[in-house]
Amino acid sequence: MAKITSVSPLAPKSGFPKMPVIEGVRFCALEAGVRYKGRVDVMLAELCEGTVMAGVFTTSATRSAAVLDCQDKINGPTDGGAAILVNAGNSNAFTGKNGFDAVAAITKATADAMGLDAQRVFTSSTGVIGEPMKWERITAKLEDLNAGLEADALEAAARAIMTTDTFAKGATTTVDIDGSAVKIAGIAKGSGMIAPDMATMLVYIFSDAKIAQPLLQKMVSRASDTTFNCITVDSDTSTSDTLLMAATGKAGSEILEGTAQAQAFETALHGVMLDLSHQVVKDGEGATKFVEVRVSGADSDADARKVAMAIANSPLIKTAVAGEDPNWGRVVMAVGKSGAKAERDLLTIRFGDILVAENGWVSPEYSEDAGAAYMKGEELVIGLDMGLGGGAATVWTCDLTHGYISINADYRS
Repeated sequence: MAKITSVSPLAPKSGFPKMPVIEGVRFCALEAGVRYKGRVDVMLAELCEGTVMAGVFTTSATRSAAVLDCQDKINGPTDGGAAILVNAGNSNAFTGKNGFDAVAAITKATADAMGLDAQRVFTSSTGVIGEPMKWERITAKLEDLNAGLEADALEAAARAIMTTDTFAKGATTTVDIDGSAVKIAGIAKGSGMIAPDMATMLVYIFSDAKIAQPLLQKMVSRASDTTFNCITVDSDTSTSDTLLMAATGKAGSEILEGTAQAQAFETALHGVMLDLSHQVVKDGEGATKFVEVRVSGADSDADARKVAMAIANSPLIKTAVAGEDPNWGRVVMAVGKSGAKAERDLLTIRFGDILVAENGWVSPEYSEDAGAAYMKGEELVIGLDMGLGGGAATVWTCDLTHGYISINADYRS
């Protein structure tokens, strides 16, 4: 496995945030030796009776057995407690019948150890594709995992699910619901193989909100569309991408659809998911720049998204950003290849607040020195107006450096 020698320069300067205790949730993380030695690689989350679950998953046609199992269960029974068990180091993807047998063995053993219905046990696996899962290493640790559950161990859980990540990712907020402080806290892992849908990424969000499963699912799906489905590191969609959200119902009055309380909760949830999605990009393998791509004036929102993703996924643009080269011609190239409706002479390009090009040519106001100076920043904005209509989209990406090659060339060694 590639050795990560330094933390991303884009990592939050304040480190991992102080996470609240979510009533009804406990965590444990420890070393099972699934692949790694000398580090935690399995986490267990225990969820109280009455917890409702929502989730979104990769659309990959080769998604893993764990993803398929979660998809089957997400709209299932809500009686009794629940659990989430995650391992790092082996994705249990493209492992044939062995993959399904491993998921069945892990979920049954977890259910038996915790007194749960196996339909309420959700598992995820991340890591190398195509290697049979040594699931016995995980089930052998279930007694210790169950015995070690603590309410304030969310940071340890975040560290247990890392693979090529250089830092643990967490985000939290509190929202007032009828005078009660409702908490939301989430963790994520992801560094490479990041692109919609979802954009190897795992996300787990916990709240003490009281909310019906169908409404929670709607909120999670909507928020995913403008957060995790708007990020890309390398344009590769993982076989294992999973986002699970658990709401324990321990705080405040019930959040009902169509109310101001529902809007406030959804806004807060979106903020946590946006924060986590940005952290994933900022930990992109080898990344040194965080790039926001804003497209406006497109013929439709769908066309705006096509253009934004064409820019964000272009190796030529990403390497130019890495080299701090304001090569705006590559933006023009990406528009042309995107498949969206475009008129060359209507394009307007900006780097931050700097007007670079308009009316089919470089702006007479543009200075190459100003563009080069702007590109030295760690956080950049590439703005593009298509001049055609009201369609708009924003996506986030990072640069492409030699570090990405080094990490992935040695990934299995």
